[in-house]
Amino acid sequence: EEEEAKLQNGGFLPCPAGGVPLGTALEEPLRSCRLRSEAERRGGAAAESPSPPRSPGGDAPAARTCRDRAEPAALPPAPLGFTDVNLNSRNTYEVSRRRSAPEHLPHGGTAPAEPAPPPQEPAERARHRVGIAGAGSSFAEFFTRNFFTKRTKELKPAVQSAPGWKLFGKVPPRENLPKDSKIIQQEYEARTGRMYKPPPPSARRKNIEFEPLSTTALILEDRPANLPAKSVEEALRHRQEYDEMVAEAKKREIKEAHKRKKIMRERFKQEENIASAMVIWVNEILPNWEGMRATRRVRELWWQGLPPSVRGKVWSLAVGNELNITPELYEIFLSRAKERWKSFSETSTENDIEDAGASVADREASLELIKLDISRTFPSLYIFQKGGPYHDLLHSVLGAYTCYRPDVGYVQGMSFIAAVLILNLEEADAFIAFANLLNKPCQLAFFRVDHSMMLKYFAAFEVFFEENLPKLFLHFKSYSLTPDIYLIDWIFTLYSKSLPLDLACRVWDVFCRDGEEFLFRTGLGILRLYEDILLQMDFIHIAQFLTKLPEDITSEKLFSCIAAIQMQNSNKKWAQVFASLMKDNKEGDKNHSPAPKS
Repeated sequence: EEEEAKLQNGGFLPCPAGGVPLGTALEEPLRSCRLRSEAERRGGAAAESPSPPRSPGGDAPAARTCRDRAEPAALPPAPLGFTDVNLNSRNTYEVSRRRSAPEHLPHGGTAPAEPAPPPQEPAERARHRVGIAGAGSSFAEFFTRNFFTKRTKELKPAVQSAPGWKLFGKVPPRENLPKDSKIIQQEYEARTGRMYKPPPPSARRKNIEFEPLSTTALILEDRPANLPAKSVEEALRHRQEYDEMVAEAKKREIKEAHKRKKIMRERFKQEENIASAMVIWVNEILPNWEGMRATRRVRELWWQGLPPSVRGKVWSLAVGNELNITPELYEIFLSRAKERWKSFSETSTENDIEDAGASVADREASLELIKLDISRTFPSLYIFQKGGPYHDLLHSVLGAYTCYRPDVGYVQGMSFIAAVLILNLEEADAFIAFANLLNKPCQLAFFRVDHSMMLKYFAAFEVFFEENLPKLFLHFKSYSLTPDIYLIDWIFTLYSKSLPLDLACRVWDVFCRDGEEFLFRTGLGILRLYEDILLQMDFIHIAQFLTKLPEDITSEKLFSCIAAIQMQNSNKKWAQVFASLMKDNKEGDKNHSPAPKS
């Protein structure tokens, strides 16, 4: 038995554990030394106490020898707590053994000692139990002594410069805190032996007003200290590129600043002219309208544009009221329009409304078509769309007109004319001006879609087109581009859809002064303004360009081009040319009329 125990224990006699279970020393790694000493002390006490008869194999001397060896390592009893031991591989090994230990250990931290065998237990079985316990302890000492002697790396205490916090308690802060640029620079200088020399104050930017900061930050500043420095050639090249970029930026910013100043000066000058002109219109011209409207001074003021405060009043006076419409008459037709809207919403379907609106016999049925076109009127202003402040007002004016002139009804494009009048006049005055304006011969021919009259207007326009812009006229003729492709939209909306609103109002100012002639003169002015561009285009691009004119067109450029257009052909003015075309048309109709039957 001794030989077998020696073989199992690596050549040493087993040390009796005195009834201590195998998993007693596995509860916590840091407490293993104290637990093993207590187990040996209990085992020694059990060996000295009366026990079953000893076998002749010499168990008592072996136990006494083991006790003598264990006495120097014994520790006095200590309260339950952590023991000051080093974190070595023995703890790691015991942790792996602890995972296989029983899980039903008590909460106190130390395993309860296994009760001693009962007195009737045979001595052989007791010796066998002691041998197993001693073998387990000896195996642990053997492996830790031979294979796990290397100690693990001790943890360095973290530098706690500032406490960190988490949800349920205080934790130490992170070790890798971001370093300051100065610290990085000092470390780099200590490692490389180079010293960073800041650029002289004269090299830094002086005029911050015109230098772009992004360019300065990317090129002018030196590289960070933790990167290799630039070579001399690279630094000179970057400096030259930076100077070129800054020079271009300065030129561009100076040019834009001069442009803004010029625009502001023109705007201030225009506002001053408007303020002084308003005084003249209010105090001198409007009180004596009939006597001063045709004077040269008034016509010159008219050409420069009407002040917004008197624009609506001058428009009403210039258009006149040949139809003798009163505000009471407007209310009558408005109530009739509301009744028809109500009847349409109750009895008619959408298809019936479209059929009725397309019929010529009942143009009043086009009331429902107005709703579709109002939403497209000056969409960028958002004041005529549904829910806007002028939506119902525009609807009322257009609806009342369709009931007032059922022979004309509603035609697409009327909404823009009515909207411009509503922006400058009261509701009833806007309706009166709208009805009288559409009663003019040119507007009536277009809105009633009188093809013969429309062709005469186009022919008169081409006469002055050829007279003023012969190159562009031949270019259009080469592509068979007729005036109806671009003039219809301009005339139907009186340029309020094609031009910016403020410029369109100034066109309206002179249109109220000169009549229909100025509408075609404005068209020739637009063609003259973009003549060089149109000469480089083909049919498709010309049509697209004239349908949607550029938005950056200014009143000064346009009116300078309009002033350069001469509305005379062979000493004939617009009215004379148009009258001769009408006369030629009548004579042609007589020549082509069938001969009377005999």
